[in-house]
Amino acid sequence: MDYLQKGPHFVFPKRLLAAVRDKLTTRRIKILVALFICPIITFYLFDFYTHNPFITMNFKTQVLNIVFYQLTGVLLVSIVRWLHVALMLQSGLFMLIGLVNYYVLSFRAAPIMPWDIFSIGTAASVADNFNYSLEKETVFILAGFVILLLLESRCRVKVLAYHGKLRITVVAASVLFLWGYTDMIQNEDFVGRFGLYDKLFTPAVMNSLNGNVVAFVMESEFLDVDKPGGYSAADSRQALAAYQGDDAVPAMSQAIVGKRPNIIAIMDEAFSDLSVVGDFETNQEYMPFIRSLQEGADNTITGYMNVSVLGGNTANTEFEFLTGNTMAFLPQGSVAYQQYISSEKPSMASYLKELGYRTVAMHPYYPDGWDRSRVYPLLGFDEFYSRNDFFGEEKVRNYYSDQACFDRIIETYENKEEGPLFLFNVTMQNHGGYTEDFSNFTPDVKAEDMDSKVLNQYLSLVKLTDSGLADLIHYFEEVTEDTIIVFFGDHQPTSSVSEPILRLNGQSSDTLTEEEAKNRYRVPYVIWANFDIDEKTGEETSANYLAAEVLAQCGFTLPPYQQFLSQLSEQYPVISAMQIEDEQGNSLTREEAEEDLQNYEKLQYYQLFDYEAGPEE
Repeated sequence: MDYLQKGPHFVFPKRLLAAVRDKLTTRRIKILVALFICPIITFYLFDFYTHNPFITMNFKTQVLNIVFYQLTGVLLVSIVRWLHVALMLQSGLFMLIGLVNYYVLSFRAAPIMPWDIFSIGTAASVADNFNYSLEKETVFILAGFVILLLLESRCRVKVLAYHGKLRITVVAASVLFLWGYTDMIQNEDFVGRFGLYDKLFTPAVMNSLNGNVVAFVMESEFLDVDKPGGYSAADSRQALAAYQGDDAVPAMSQAIVGKRPNIIAIMDEAFSDLSVVGDFETNQEYMPFIRSLQEGADNTITGYMNVSVLGGNTANTEFEFLTGNTMAFLPQGSVAYQQYISSEKPSMASYLKELGYRTVAMHPYYPDGWDRSRVYPLLGFDEFYSRNDFFGEEKVRNYYSDQACFDRIIETYENKEEGPLFLFNVTMQNHGGYTEDFSNFTPDVKAEDMDSKVLNQYLSLVKLTDSGLADLIHYFEEVTEDTIIVFFGDHQPTSSVSEPILRLNGQSSDTLTEEEAKNRYRVPYVIWANFDIDEKTGEETSANYLAAEVLAQCGFTLPPYQQFLSQLSEQYPVISAMQIEDEQGNSLTREEAEEDLQNYEKLQYYQLFDYEAGPEE
């Protein structure tokens, strides 16, 4: 046996040394191979939840995503030291996040966005109302993750066990590389050169083309809203002052000299007319009263309102309605209530409060949903009635019924003190999902030529709402005080409800053209009064304009911002996160309308972020 002399008294076998070297080399190779291969597999499995990355993503974009997984893999290994623990942590985390993202996409037609972290509480409160069945492909993906985790559990190697300073160096380097990676992806020049898809208003497309991780990193840049080019708070104040006019009646003076009708605004959860999606027949009419109003009823305006959300993010429609702002100038998927309202903001409620109105918000569900209990006072509401105030009232399925809301509206009106009432009601009855059976609700509307339980349940709920609205309007037909009611849906239901209609018409959500897809963002609206207003039918508008229309029908001199919106609506009657439409009904891109919308974007930024700001320095 050969020996290796190490000093006068120590002898080491050469073969043993060679074995140690081989073992160390094998160990290093094992670490490197595992750190290279496992994150790649995690990436592909994670993205396969929502799209096929080999089809939707080019090779260099796939590599860009893989770099993130390998950097996070190195970071985890340097922190926990055990290779198998780090790899399993990464794969397990993305397995769970991917499953959640899969359900979120199916429920609201948009993937997880960075600002959804602010909505976790609201999401949890309604999470048990959805159907969590899995498609066959998703089961295979989960099985793939389980196999990967089992393989990773075999990589029981301790890394950097005795190198404290080296570990700290690797952790710091990994963090720096991840920071640089994020900064690079959020760089506009890099996005353009690399060919990444940057249309934030189509998040599902963005995720499928860029990969879920890269899209998420790109979107996180917009947690804060940048000032529009050429913006100044002083200029915006001056622009709004120009709409005030010398002949404008101050708020309290107008309250004294003019009539102040009661204003009741009802934003009905998931209420829509799915005939805009495609033709279908039912065994009975599911919204007969609203249909009668749409035929040209006295003192009634009817039409369709274009909203910025689908299947969820209800609070954004009420934000647009109450403030006149539009989600078109805010990141797609963001929730304005939770992200951008932290101090008092001008709204329909605050304006009517200045006119001496009692301002009441009503929502028969959790008061902290979408942060309403915090936001409503900042928008000018004096009172807020939530689910605790509806105890004992009628329920349909698991939610307080629309009829219970309408009865409470009447009760609030009858018990009000002298003076006008502004009541804003957000209902809950029609919230998804629509798969369970209930002893307190039997669907009676049947869609013909379609075997769809969810569609039948949904249409039957819409019919209940329609009947309740008829009773409410019939009540106010008999009261002596002038009253105006505006009723609208917040968004259409999830794709599971509309998909049978699309299939009946030879389509699917995946085959819709851009123009056809816009119909998924249209909901009916009604403005009715028990006093004279001009009748209109077939109107097309968006949520940001509706409050100005209601105030105008009341005979008020509009606040400056609403005057601006009223004039803008003549040129662009529809502005939402999903579309811009001119007076001829032509759809425009943001680029085509950018110059005309710059003033709107600047004024909105002022209203939302600089309303309390002092003069520009």
